[in-house]
Amino acid sequence: MHSISLKPFMTPVHKLLVFSISTSSIGLLQADEASAAPSTLSSPNGKIAASFSLSDQGAPRYSVSYDGKPLILDSALGLELKGDADLSNSFAIANTSTSSHNETWKPFVGERSEIQDHYNQLVIDLSQGDKSALQITFRAYDEGVAFCYTLPEQAGSFTITKELSQFRFAGDHFCWDTKDPQAVYRRVPISKAGDNIERPLVVEASPFVALGEARLVDYARLRFDTTGDNTFGIRLGSEVVAKGPYSTPWRYAMIGETPGELLEHNDLLVNLNDPCAIEDTSWIRPGKVIRTELNTETAKKTVDWAKKMGAAHILIDAGWYGPENDSKSDATTVTIDPARYSGELDMQAVIDYGKEHGIGTILYVNRRALEQQLDELLPLFQKWGVAGIKFGFVQIGTQEWTKWVHDSVKKCADYKMIVDIHDDYRPTGWSRTYPNLLTQEGIHGNEEMPTPKDNVLLPFTRFLCGAADYTVCYYSPRIHSTRAHQLAASIVYYSPIQLIFWYDKPSQFKNEPELDVFKQVPTTWDDTKVLHGEMEKFVSIARRSGDKWFVGTMNAGEPRKLEIKLDFLKPGVKYSANIKSDEFPDGSDSKKVSNTTQEVTSESTITADMAHNGGQAIILTPAE
Repeated sequence: MHSISLKPFMTPVHKLLVFSISTSSIGLLQADEASAAPSTLSSPNGKIAASFSLSDQGAPRYSVSYDGKPLILDSALGLELKGDADLSNSFAIANTSTSSHNETWKPFVGERSEIQDHYNQLVIDLSQGDKSALQITFRAYDEGVAFCYTLPEQAGSFTITKELSQFRFAGDHFCWDTKDPQAVYRRVPISKAGDNIERPLVVEASPFVALGEARLVDYARLRFDTTGDNTFGIRLGSEVVAKGPYSTPWRYAMIGETPGELLEHNDLLVNLNDPCAIEDTSWIRPGKVIRTELNTETAKKTVDWAKKMGAAHILIDAGWYGPENDSKSDATTVTIDPARYSGELDMQAVIDYGKEHGIGTILYVNRRALEQQLDELLPLFQKWGVAGIKFGFVQIGTQEWTKWVHDSVKKCADYKMIVDIHDDYRPTGWSRTYPNLLTQEGIHGNEEMPTPKDNVLLPFTRFLCGAADYTVCYYSPRIHSTRAHQLAASIVYYSPIQLIFWYDKPSQFKNEPELDVFKQVPTTWDDTKVLHGEMEKFVSIARRSGDKWFVGTMNAGEPRKLEIKLDFLKPGVKYSANIKSDEFPDGSDSKKVSNTTQEVTSESTITADMAHNGGQAIILTPAE
């Protein structure tokens, strides 16, 4: 049976058109017949192919090839349930269907103003005996492959104790391993990676592959374990209790021929999430944020500074309602933690002063107060005029706390609160559905003062899964890079809420001309291109907002020159290039930044002449 359907429909942020061609085929096959006739699904450009089959024991398997060469070898699929149910073998294929999908949609915030969602899909219905038991859905994009499981309504209530999904590679490739979302990465062979590995997990196969999960909302977080034979298995953060019909998060293998191409393919995650669920998004305000001390006078000076820098918000951080780690601290009151600050904070006066100057106020609240008081805090904060909440130290891993944090973001949307989740939370693309979740940490950022080598690795590891609140600095003597490197970070690192001047104070600000980068840089973009990238060595990214381009280039290690070709500019248009570079490429003074301007076109090349651990930032504006 063949069917063609044309379905126009509206989401809160865009119109889209879906064209799908479906075919239903293969009736009930026995396991041995199915294993001899695998189902194959190719990406729209034909480079990526995923193949599904059943073993002689009726166990589901899959593999992935790239350009006709094996990439992920025959790997297990399936689930283990509590009780007698076993969703790992003894299957027969009851039905398969295929479809194609191609749409372009507009995200509320993003690294591009339009995203193409183009894939081919294969759905396999598996039975055990005469009972419908499990459905597995595969999608093949030009950017990678993904799969998820669906348990039918007939499954009733169930408990998933283990997920059997595997990713088996052809060789003992190097991979980038970290056990902690706020720790540094290490490059090790798969055989030395160990267990409990954070996602996304980048594997230096040929091509590069990034493994991870998308649409994690009501499930246990995954981490990867090495299981031998160059294979990664899945470790769940807890058992999963659910009721059919129920779909798991997506498991994906993002694919790119270079680290930079991986980053350009990270729209795969948002495409695997549901469309925006917020009808009116006009109140969600991305932008730069400056943190303030807990003092009325200083907070007002920070508002003035934020206005000068074109920021959207100030942040009142931990300590404003007492010791954050004390479960007795009451976030409905303003009680300065004496161990952290002295003086007084008139919260309402600061919020009102900010509003007068077009600056919102974001309040930090530790998870202890959020867990106890969220339903009381949200209407109170709305009454105060608070713009958003920074969640602190949320619990992660288990299904219970995964669901809690996403339910909390939904509640914040009901009260028109933007959200920044700090500490160990890592994104899985859900900001497409609830864009009031503007950013999150889950990164080894400037609160830990990483090395420049760590900094230039982040775009090809952590940032593959989405926005990250790195907390950029400028004046702090603790940074291990040049100041030009930090300027470039505000362009290279994507975050719709971009914290700038993290450890800096208004009194340090001298209106230095190079800080025009912080003043002008947007936090959400119309286009993004990776110009250069090599793990732990350097990165250069160009981003467009309107008709202006911003180019950030960051270096680690020895002094380096990179040629920045401007062929991404609009042909035939002259641009003014305002260039902020290390004034002393020999590294003799890491604090000095040169400011030069030159006329350029799409045929021009600018040299990024960077010091040891240096950088360069360029603002390209069409000439009048």
